[in-house]
Amino acid sequence: MNLRGRTLFVTGGSRGIGLAIALRAARDGANVIIAAKTSEPHRHLPGTIHSAAEAIEAAGGKALPLMVDIRDDAAVRAAVDAGAERFGGIDIVVNNASAIATSAVEQTELKRWDLMLDVNARGSFATAQAAVPYLRKSANPHVLTLSPPINLDPRWFARHVAYTISKYAMSMV
Repeated sequence: MNLRGRTLFVTGGSRGIGLAIALRAARDGANVIIAAKTSEPHRHLPGTIHSAAEAIEAAGGKALPLMVDIRDDAAVRAAVDAGAERFGGIDIVVNNASAIATSAVEQTELKRWDLMLDVNARGSFATAQAAVPYLRKSANPHVLTLSPPINLDPRWFARHVAYTISKYAMSMV
């Protein structure tokens, strides 16, 4: 499948897997909306929405960098609408943004639990939900969520139950 002319809305696309997906799509000539929190350089983590946009355009795509915290559903809706307006719709949502903590139950702070559920489950749902009106108009709509298949093997719950629950909720989106 060639993504030329298709529009992707990628959460967490300023670095890592999200950026890799965006760059691959850009090589086909896709439009990529980068929705991520990092607008200014982070002291420990490479990449911003702006450096991602530059890389996407250098790879042959068109980019729209938008600073978005996917925990804020109004900001997500505004970003989805802005991207659809700029590129004439949205064909693919890539739910990539994720919060990770693989600590045991006793060591998982509730603040971290809330963050994982807010980003992984709620944020992915809010993003997909906001994009549905545009996806329905696409000739070949997709929602790609970067999360594992649901596997009820007890080993996943024995070590890091909070993370597993949040990622499985993300999978269900």
